[in-house]
Amino acid sequence: MPSSTPNLAPLLSGISGILVTPFDADDRLAPRRLKPVVDRAVAAGVHILTANGNTGEFYGLTTSEAERAVHAAAELIDGRAPLLAGVGRSVGDAVALARASRAAGAAGLMVHQPPDPFVSPRGTVAYVERVAEAGSGLPIVLYLRNDAIGFDAIERLCAVPGVVGVKWASPTPLRLAEAMRRCSPDIVWVGGLAEPWAPPLCAVGARGFTSGLINVWPERSVAIHAALTAGDYRHANALIAEMRAFEDLRAEEGNGTNVTVVKSALALMGEDCGAVRPPGAWPLTDRQNSGLRDALATWGLLDRTRAAAE
Repeated sequence: MPSSTPNLAPLLSGISGILVTPFDADDRLAPRRLKPVVDRAVAAGVHILTANGNTGEFYGLTTSEAERAVHAAAELIDGRAPLLAGVGRSVGDAVALARASRAAGAAGLMVHQPPDPFVSPRGTVAYVERVAEAGSGLPIVLYLRNDAIGFDAIERLCAVPGVVGVKWASPTPLRLAEAMRRCSPDIVWVGGLAEPWAPPLCAVGARGFTSGLINVWPERSVAIHAALTAGDYRHANALIAEMRAFEDLRAEEGNGTNVTVVKSALALMGEDCGAVRPPGAWPLTDRQNSGLRDALATWGLLDRTRAAAE
């Protein structure tokens, strides 16, 4: 059953940290490898942690692995922060994951936008309604990566009972503003494109943002969020500029190195969480790995790792 956690809606205005999914050398789930990542994110003050997000290679997991992943994340977090659980793929899989996530004690469900080539706007509404029913009252956060679904559909999705927030993962601030205008003022809007897009999306009302960086450097994510909360866009942009090399590497190969860079960084820091499963890229090229090592050294993260080992 769900644990007693704070009201999820206001916390969505903070940082939604998307956890990696650790594997061992035989490509099996290795949840305990995530412990230092979770501990660091909690200590830094990340507001929400998410299992089975895209940084967690959701589409590379079987449904049973995703169920195990959410239970493992809940155990590692141990009530120190709310857990948001990603659900998706076929409606049957999404319903099964909603029930498993509720049993694990998740504070809410993040519904991945269906990638079906024949998805329809009204079918998406029905999909979310089925998930909400299976969640038995758990708050729902919509994860919209493609705003081409249209404003009418977005308005209907936000009206589904239980929907409290939307992660807007499209680089379209003006369309976000129109979606916000058309939906209930109670919906919390979250920038779903991580730190680089947080300032422009925040400027039109998406106060929170998602982050894969929290696996590696949560203190920087928290500092960016604090700057945006204070309205200091100049400082926020300066902090983001200092991590540009990291984010540029993640965007290479058609965004196929997104998780690869995060897991490679953890390995360089002595916190190996295994490889990235195909179709993601693995491993980094020599050039990419050299650039990543330089970035981590510049941030002082390699020095911190060596100091902890001494």
